[in-house]
Amino acid sequence: MRDIGGWGLDAATAQGAEYADVRVLEERHRSLATKNGKLGHAADSESQGTGIRVLVDGAWGFAATDDCRREAIEAAAARAVAIARASATVRGRRAVLAPEAAHRAVWTSPCAQDPFAVSVEQQLGELLAADRELRAVEGVTLAEAQMNFARQRQFFVSSEGSEIEQTRTLSGAGMAAFAFANGEIQKRSYPNSFGGQYQLKGYELIGELALQEQARRVGEEAVALHKAPQCPRTQGTLILDSSQLGLQIHESIGHPIELDRVLGSEANFAGMSFLTLDQPGKLRYGSPLVTVVADARLEHGPGLGTFAYDDEGVEAQRAEIIRDGQFLGYITSRETAAEIGLRRSNGCMRAESWNRLPLIRMTNISIEPGKLPLSLEELIADTEAGFYFETNRSWSIDDKRFNFQFGTEIGWEIQHGRRTRMLKNPSYSGITTEFWNSMDAICSREHWRLWGTPNCGKGQPQQTMGTGHGAAPARFRNIKIGTAYAGGQG
Repeated sequence: MRDIGGWGLDAATAQGAEYADVRVLEERHRSLATKNGKLGHAADSESQGTGIRVLVDGAWGFAATDDCRREAIEAAAARAVAIARASATVRGRRAVLAPEAAHRAVWTSPCAQDPFAVSVEQQLGELLAADRELRAVEGVTLAEAQMNFARQRQFFVSSEGSEIEQTRTLSGAGMAAFAFANGEIQKRSYPNSFGGQYQLKGYELIGELALQEQARRVGEEAVALHKAPQCPRTQGTLILDSSQLGLQIHESIGHPIELDRVLGSEANFAGMSFLTLDQPGKLRYGSPLVTVVADARLEHGPGLGTFAYDDEGVEAQRAEIIRDGQFLGYITSRETAAEIGLRRSNGCMRAESWNRLPLIRMTNISIEPGKLPLSLEELIADTEAGFYFETNRSWSIDDKRFNFQFGTEIGWEIQHGRRTRMLKNPSYSGITTEFWNSMDAICSREHWRLWGTPNCGKGQPQQTMGTGHGAAPARFRNIKIGTAYAGGQG
């Protein structure tokens, strides 16, 4: 990998690049799924390639190849330089990079048990066992379970002197029970929707999730939802579980703080942001309980947004985005940081693979837990009347990330500090800043969990990346409830 990186770098600089970086990447993926007691999907793939990024006359060029021979690497470097020269003839503002020290490092993420050393037969056996428990519940009409694993080994080298080798192992698993009755489908997922829980861990994560032990409860709740009343349409107090709050962070904080969106370069596809450049230090984003960080360091936790260096060689950092409700700033690249006058990027450039250009992507965008001891049950006990919603089912948010609507899989009404009736088709809606300013309680550190979102899409051609979101259950006042589905009664 070192030789390949050196060939690409030497060829790019010899062709006239004022800056160049080369990423040599080896990847392995395994994806397994079961459906109603049968194999639903099984795939194991490997990929290797090189991406070369250059600056010429203040414009970017990028080229990639899966051919590891020296002549192919040098040809890719020449293509990248030619693309940059062509781009320079029509560029607007000249690209300038915020300074970053040269780094030389080798880093490997913690992995107690290599998932690729565990046989596919054993992994499928565990999925089928969970699937069997789901189907043992009368009324479950479809059971699904899945596991996904990835290993990425990357060597990064730049014309500024950085040489960085990183290896990251990611694991994920989950299951879902569907119940069809009276023309309606109800679903319960565990430990989260959209594939379950994903973290920067090895196969040890599968044991921690205990899929088989949780399966009966999951199936029973899916069936019970058919007998539950429709979530009423009203306005009141809302408590969200930590996984739903993690997605709320992703959509209404994580995306609008991406500086390329703010500057308009994602407007054609992903949209823009309500967080214009005059907002840092002025906007009251949330209540004094809302402190949100972008933290890619391993100390923050084994998140999908955890690494040692980003894909332009910037060291992982903890950046405060919101402190005590006050909006402070964005997640950046070296170019966008320089464009708005920052002295350094906070290290958020990542690419899906070797054949994609790095983009500003969320790392671990997390809300800090409460400082005083508080559990979910204590939070419910402290709530005279309201609702508790759990596990995302759907979401919708405008292209500036200001007006939103979310649906969850299950809800409960709270009366006199206790959960009472189960509710089906729960939903809520609001305006981003009004919502976060309505937060008046959040559970403490022992109830905080770092969730993995593996399916965040951005860019053209689209790149799908994993992000992390740490959250604890939290309470919000005066929220519009039941807005997504017709038929709710007050």
